[in-house]
Parts: sequence; structure tokens; C-alpha cells
Amino acid sequence: MKAKVQSFGRFLSGMVMPNIGAFIAWGLITALFIPSGWLPNEQLAKMVGPFLTYVLPLLIAFQGGKIVGGLRGAIMGAIATVGVICGTTYTMFMGAMVMGPLAGLVIKKFDAAVDGRIKPGFEMLINNFSVGILGMVMAILGFYLIGPVMGIILSFLTAGVQILLQAGIFPLIGVFVEPAKVLFLNNAINHGIFTPLGAEQVAETGKSIFYMIETNPGPGTGVLLAYWFFSKDNTTRQSAPGALIIHLLGGIHEISFPYILMNPALLLATISGSVAALFYNMIFDLGLSGPPAPGSLISYLAMAPKGSTLSVILSIIIAAAVSFIIASPIIKMSAAKSSESLEEAQQKMSRT
Repeated sequence: MKAKVQSFGRFLSGMVMPNIGAFIAWGLITALFIPSGWLPNEQLAKMVGPFLTYVLPLLIAFQGGKIVGGLRGAIMGAIATVGVICGTTYTMFMGAMVMGPLAGLVIKKFDAAVDGRIKPGFEMLINNFSVGILGMVMAILGFYLIGPVMGIILSFLTAGVQILLQAGIFPLIGVFVEPAKVLFLNNAINHGIFTPLGAEQVAETGKSIFYMIETNPGPGTGVLLAYWFFSKDNTTRQSAPGALIIHLLGGIHEISFPYILMNPALLLATISGSVAALFYNMIFDLGLSGPPAPGSLISYLAMAPKGSTLSVILSIIIAAAVSFIIASPIIKMSAAKSSESLEEAQQKMSRT
């Protein structure tokens, strides 16, 4: 079951990760040119909406269709997702993640059904008209069904988040996010759920706290620092500083997962660090102008709204400090009776 969850998470991530450059471009345009940005420009700010509404969902759908059905599947995914986008007022990242692979699967099944049955000379005609006709049908399906359904799901998610915010318990979302990250669902959660919700907030206020939930490198930083200072295993202690640089500056959170898996009790540290940072972010009404992809210190600096750079960086410091304080005694107490080595944890991850 765990392997299936991880595989699903990697599939969702596979639609997003090749398009990270586009997310960064949109985030930088937002951070720089919106009215509250670093270099307000009314003309250039007009690019923010089309990027968010059309470019990013279509790129996700294109990649999702390509994974399932090759280039023809990619084209089908893009065509069909136009219907999803037009079928709702919400930003359709989630809709693109559904429709892209679905449309790719449809054309893949069609190609398999007609393989060897097309008369010579009619291949191009059949290939072009099949994508056109099936793409049109899927776009209509997206307009009347997928788009509205995804809109309803997002409205429920938004309402749920508002309830958490009003109740003052929104930071407790870290209790669920940090364990999910270790299952390699980090990118799926971030770009599948928090990015579309964050996009709605950015459109209204120019910043979003949703971009600071999964992406904060502080919790993992605290764990790696604790291993660096207190691990009695030479291999682990010597590898921790390099992993820390990759994690904090490169934003590759996956490198910290084996260290956590060596001692699952360290999830208490990462959860606590995440919750503490989110309480701080909520109290001081902090947010980022775009998704920090990857979730690194550098990305946080780039996406911090004008005038809040130091406050945003303090969010990472708080998460790292709390995580370090809790992780340190756990690592000290478990050093002599560790159940597995770093190499064994890495092998376990590679098998799943």
C-alpha cells in the first residue's frame, strides 16, 4: 500500500516537476510587477493572469498526457484541458492533473484499437482527425463535468481552510503534511493542493501562506543539524553537512528523508517545526508572491513580497530551531540503539 501511495505521488510530481521553470517565471513576474511587488508595472502585470489561468495548467496537462500517451497524448491533454479551464472560475491545476492523463489514456486506447487496421495512405488523416475529434469530445466533457467537479472540490477545500484559519488551528495542518512528505507526496501535495489555493489568495492579496506550508526547508534543516552535531555514527555525521547544503540551498527536501526514516520519532521534530513556523506566519500575516520551487532559502528570498524579506526568512529559522531542539535529544538517545543505518534507510527508499 505504501509503495502504491509513493508511486502515485511520483506520478503526480512527474506532471509538475518538468514545468517548475514555468512556475518560477510566473512567481517572479508576480513578485516583481503586481502593484505590491518590487517593481510595480501595470503593463507587465497583465501577464500574471494568463500565466495562471492558461499556461501553467496547460503545461501540466501536456506533460500528464505525454506520460500516458506520448506526444499524441500530450496534445490531447492540452486540448481537453481547455474545456476544464473554461468550465469553472477556479485555477485548474487539479483539473489539469486529472484531464491530462485521462485524455492521454483515451488516445492511447484508440491507437491500440486501430493498430494494423488503417489502410495505407490514410494514416495521417486518421491520426490527425482522431486527435481532433476525440480532443473536442474530451474538451466538452471537461467543460460540463471535470471542470465543475474540480471547482466544487476546490470550493470545499477553500472552505475547510477558512474554517481552520478562523478557528486559529490552521498551523496544525503541518501534522499531516510532514509525514506525507516522507512518503514522497511533497510535490503532489504542494502543487496539487496548495498551489491552486495559493493562486486564489495571490489574485486577491498578492501573497499566500499556502506557499509556506510544504516548502519550508526549516524542519528538515533542524534534523540535519542535529545529526551533524550529535550523531555518533561517523558516516551519518559526516554526510549531514553536505545534505544540509543541498536541502537548504538547493531545496531538494528528499535528501533529508532517509535521515528521518532512520528514526521515525524525528517526525515529531519536523511536525513541531512546521507547526511553529505556521503559527508565526499566521500571526504576522505572512505569505509569498509565488510558489518557491524548489523549496529553498534562495527561492524564499526570490518570492518574498516587498518589505517582508526578513520576516519570511525568520519563518525558516523558527522551523529549523524548533526542529533542532526536539531532534537533538531524540538523536542522542537513539544513537546507541539505532535500528538501521543511513545506507539501509536509503536502500529502503529506493525499493519503494
